[in-house]
Amino acid sequence: MKKKKWVCLGIVLAIVVIIIAVPALFVEQKLNKMEHTGEIAEEELSINELDEETQDILDGYTNIALFGLDNRSNGSYKSGNSDSIMIVSINNDTKEVKLVSLYRDSYLNVYDNSFQKCNAAYAKGGPEYAIAMMNQNLDLNIKDYVAVDFNALSEVVDLLGGIEIELTNQEAENMKVYIDELMKVTGKKSSYVSGGTRTLDGIQATAYCRVRNTVGDDFKRAQRQRTVLSLMFEKAKKSDIFTINKIVDAVMDDISTSYSSADILELAAGIAQYQLADSSGFPFSHYPMTLGKKGQVVVPTTLESNVIQLHSYLFGDTDYEVSETIQELSKKIQSDTGVSESDGVTFSGDYLEESEDTEEE
Repeated sequence: MKKKKWVCLGIVLAIVVIIIAVPALFVEQKLNKMEHTGEIAEEELSINELDEETQDILDGYTNIALFGLDNRSNGSYKSGNSDSIMIVSINNDTKEVKLVSLYRDSYLNVYDNSFQKCNAAYAKGGPEYAIAMMNQNLDLNIKDYVAVDFNALSEVVDLLGGIEIELTNQEAENMKVYIDELMKVTGKKSSYVSGGTRTLDGIQATAYCRVRNTVGDDFKRAQRQRTVLSLMFEKAKKSDIFTINKIVDAVMDDISTSYSSADILELAAGIAQYQLADSSGFPFSHYPMTLGKKGQVVVPTTLESNVIQLHSYLFGDTDYEVSETIQELSKKIQSDTGVSESDGVTFSGDYLEESEDTEEE
């Protein structure tokens, strides 16, 4: 039976394999099973004109775009809506790693002054367009990416011996339909779970990350993905070389990246020092609304203030001043939607609350 890809955790596997597993690999041809697309031309990256101080700060970090693709076609990385979008930011000095989910329905300038849901960028022009969208709307200088069209999440979680997660009763109930679907598609056996602290097998973990019809909707789902990523990251670090080798064999050919094998080995050299420090979602302050034919969107309130908060969160730049491009885009979004900063709410784990009461996830 032809397997579908359950892409919600594709980026989890990308990080586990590229940042965790690679140092244990002494057979370089395994790295060559990945699709290496090569360096993206500078002119395609849409990096805004940034001041010298900002450029110096960004140079101290390795920022990577991670995409999980919802294209339902085997081995294709050139198109499809990016179901999951994350920024992985590594502090080159401290080796602290921070994760930021870019909510896929965020109303941003996707390409050529076309404002819509940001996950459409990948469908329009692949990773080049998606990275350009992130750089232009966030004042970043991302140059590299990892994309996953995923086949084997349940296998990998099983190889890690499962992951322990505290489930609410609502989450456990909503997981049932996905567990049934996944068992049918993959041919794997699993079972329903109840609320409480549970060790989830591969099918259950994948189902957990697909749940969105709970309090918090897609904001909560993005948080679940980051939670599972963190748990897999830590568990993989403690795994033996034989387990890691099996994981690599399962997922290497489900990964596309701009990195060369040499780049990956260099990135992974400091793995023992890497620590997942924190994670959050962007836009921090937002307003969900229906915007005509564009459908349900997440409006940043405002883009300018959210980008300022992003640079403070990721890079500790508390005095950040956005580029002229961000100022213009922010005004355009506010004009299109009629939404101002005072309308914003923030996701604080299980519910939305007024922005003035914002708490970090």
